[in-house]
Amino acid sequence: MGQQRLHKATKTFLDAAPGRTVEVEWKPFQIDPSVDEKGVFFKDYCQKRWGDPNPKWLDGLKAAGLKDGAPFGNMQWVPNTMKAHQLIHFCASKGISSTDRLNALLFRAEYEEGENIALVDVLVRIGEKAASEVSATINAEELKNYLATNEGKSEVQKEINVGRRKYGISGVPHFVITAGGDSKPRQARPYSFSGAQSPEAFVEIFEELAE
Repeated sequence: MGQQRLHKATKTFLDAAPGRTVEVEWKPFQIDPSVDEKGVFFKDYCQKRWGDPNPKWLDGLKAAGLKDGAPFGNMQWVPNTMKAHQLIHFCASKGISSTDRLNALLFRAEYEEGENIALVDVLVRIGEKAASEVSATINAEELKNYLATNEGKSEVQKEINVGRRKYGISGVPHFVITAGGDSKPRQARPYSFSGAQSPEAFVEIFEELAE
């Protein structure tokens, strides 16, 4: 939902003045690192954490998400997301796909298609899809081994730690917005805030930084 709102905001901002640019980069964060490495069933997780397999907040989440094109229509699993972040790190390091597009594919797989994105085979398939979209080549066996042996895990954890320390990130979504470019120095103190803000709120910040 946060990603859809951000996309709407960037489109509005860019359409208002051709020639502007917005760069989006997603960084890793784990909401619950204690989740089993292979993931757990969504209803079992909810029962254990909130005492209800269908907690009341779920209806509100789905209603809000539906308005933004994120209906949360088929959530079957609560994954341990470490390997998903490793997939993003692998693809980004090889220039196979953007972090924004990979996150979109992961969100869709988890929330709309009922996939368990903690599993290596699922992640390899998502990596192959991301590569095919841009006519890139991906070595499926290399990626499978990379994920299975937890290569890249330490780099992902370092990025998570930097986010916690530098920006005080303790939950998601969390956005950090800065202004910069060849002709404009990056501001010293970026906007940093939590929550799936409205597209209008994003646009207001973009416009302020563009002045």
